[in-house]
Amino acid sequence: MRVTRVPKFLITFLFTSVVLTAGWSTAGRAQDDPLRLEILEGVIAALPMAAPTFVAETPQSQAMANNITSVLIADLVGSGLFREIPRQAHIGRITNFDAPVQFAEWRAINAEVLITGSVSLLSGSQETNGEIVVKFRVYDIVAGINLGKGMQYRARSSDWRRVAHKIGDQVYNRVTGEDGYFDSRIVFVSEFGKKTERTKRLTIMDYDGANVQYLTSGRDIVIAPRFSPDSSEIIYTSFATGKPAVVTMNINERKPRVLWSIPDMTFSPRFSPDGGRVLISRTRGANTDIYEINLATRRATRLTTNPGIDTAPVYSPDGERIAFESDRGRSPQLYVMDLDELKPRRISFGGGSYGTPVWSPRGDYIAFTKRLDGAFHIGVMRVDGSGERLLTRSFLDEGPTWSPNGRVLVFFREERGEAGGPALYSVDLTGRNLKRLSTPGYASDPNWSRLR
Repeated sequence: MRVTRVPKFLITFLFTSVVLTAGWSTAGRAQDDPLRLEILEGVIAALPMAAPTFVAETPQSQAMANNITSVLIADLVGSGLFREIPRQAHIGRITNFDAPVQFAEWRAINAEVLITGSVSLLSGSQETNGEIVVKFRVYDIVAGINLGKGMQYRARSSDWRRVAHKIGDQVYNRVTGEDGYFDSRIVFVSEFGKKTERTKRLTIMDYDGANVQYLTSGRDIVIAPRFSPDSSEIIYTSFATGKPAVVTMNINERKPRVLWSIPDMTFSPRFSPDGGRVLISRTRGANTDIYEINLATRRATRLTTNPGIDTAPVYSPDGERIAFESDRGRSPQLYVMDLDELKPRRISFGGGSYGTPVWSPRGDYIAFTKRLDGAFHIGVMRVDGSGERLLTRSFLDEGPTWSPNGRVLVFFREERGEAGGPALYSVDLTGRNLKRLSTPGYASDPNWSRLR
């Protein structure tokens, strides 16, 4: 197995690994043979990509082809790893999906990846919810080969955005060797009105801000929604009765069901990876501890007994450990605890205070909120506390949540002043590609689903 110089775009993954295996191909390499890559440069540059408008293979499918191509390009360019070569610069033209690719025409404009596709409308129309078939291929222009086999999706025409996201995930995987994150959703709290009189509604949308749906009416206060492992349910804290209660809701049925309601303050509910347990924080008097609820028996087990405030618990991906925030050391810090031993170990030592830990789906990092020198940051560290890295800085950044592939974080940023409000932002693990997400109004408390 050869060692070769990494394409510049892969330097984006430098933060988590010095040597990695990826699906990038070079001349002379078998099509499906993974390549051992050694990072030799510190330059970050997006990969030049050509994505001609997908071919419309049936009458009335041109608009659909345009839409799917546009969403696909937005996904890839938005990741920060790809740069679109403008279509007016294209020398080659794709008018027949099955025609051989003329690699020299795409090399001439310095494209390194080419994506081709076609769209067929089988019956009905987009408006009448007909069916579509979408085909695509991904080419390594430098090596002159197809990256994997061509694929096709058959779906209702109303699901064309999901098809585009799925193609984007496939392209991302074939080029980087890692799973994508485009066919996913984000649940959050929409906020409307004056700062002191905000209406809060549970809201769900596609990761890119499309297909916004409200899950609650806004009559009651709701906070901290989190997806179940299969993303079919939401768990959150509701004040519908005037007292805090842990509530679950099936996204399709949209009927809230109280999981646990007691006189004490209960908040920060989180599902276990297997969906059979839930972590919560429970306040009794001046003390807050972490409890685990078995969903089959509804029995609650106390996990921490410190006289301080233990809160914001989250499971590790294997469900065997938890991370949480505690002020047992005088200031809020991060702790990790094995569930079979219940012996917390502090992992944050970088100065300032820490909160809202979130375990990466890859299991390698914990994201957090940090307050230091009058500013708030979103950061990450390894599970043992090493390698701390601050990705953002502002008046108030809070509440990170991981993309399904563990490469991007979404959080909310609060603006100063009476007229200010929270908004959702995303940033990658290098601290680059910071951008604001589109939401109907103010938005806070985001949580990212798994791939659908």
